[in-house]
Amino acid sequence: MECPRDAMQGIHQFIPTEVKTAYLNLLLEVGFDIIDCGSFVSPKAIPQMADTSEVLNAVNRGSSQSRLLCIVANDRGGEMAARHEQVDVLGFPFSVSETFQINNTGVGRIPGLKTIEQLVDRCHRHQKELVVYLSMGFGNPYGEDYVPEMVWEWTKRLDQLGVRTLSLSDTIGMATPEQIRDLFGPLKNDFAHLVLGLHLHAHPGQRDEKISAAYQSGCRRFDGALLGFGGCPMAQDDMVGNLATEHIVQFARKQGININLVTEKWHQAQWMATGIFGSFH
Repeated sequence: MECPRDAMQGIHQFIPTEVKTAYLNLLLEVGFDIIDCGSFVSPKAIPQMADTSEVLNAVNRGSSQSRLLCIVANDRGGEMAARHEQVDVLGFPFSVSETFQINNTGVGRIPGLKTIEQLVDRCHRHQKELVVYLSMGFGNPYGEDYVPEMVWEWTKRLDQLGVRTLSLSDTIGMATPEQIRDLFGPLKNDFAHLVLGLHLHAHPGQRDEKISAAYQSGCRRFDGALLGFGGCPMAQDDMVGNLATEHIVQFARKQGININLVTEKWHQAQWMATGIFGSFH
């Protein structure tokens, strides 16, 4: 999955709506399965994404088979996203850390579960898919208790609520390759009926080993952002970048996996990403 929303959301200078739209239009031609393109959250919390509805109204999907995902932080955002024709997938961040759940969505984990219940129902009624991101899945910077078994317990509860797609998130890039193998592999075995993926943040020198560890653990659903930009502005001031999409693609091709991207559009998108993220900061 390509994540321009995650790449852009922490940039303080507002990126014009027409620039976002042009970039999204180009990404739609590349051939990604899902594109995380915006969020229906408070503009006070994430001002960069305040124009998500305008971007979606202006986008030209053409013959693209890519699905568009938007992040929501509550059921009101879920309603806005679900009623938007261009949105195929809703993403909700649910944190293993109580502190981060409050920082990120304004409520704790128990109210967060209620929101997920509402979103499951809403997605069924509007024929949308729901992805829940299990944030701080490898630990947290707040000194809160954390053990890997907590991830299993929360996954079980989300499974019982009807969530069918989960993305385990290393929100601040603290996971080691060993932790990724130790946590993701058993989780995938125990919840084989779920679609499980990884949303990893990493410094450039750590990306390849994290991708390798994830693949060895059975992960086939990866989130990335072109050139590795982005991170979560709600987690800490010093953001750790996303996995670079080009590194994920390169790794997959080394494994003999056919990544069916339109080469010309792929290169154009990388060039445009360089211009956007070099101009706005």
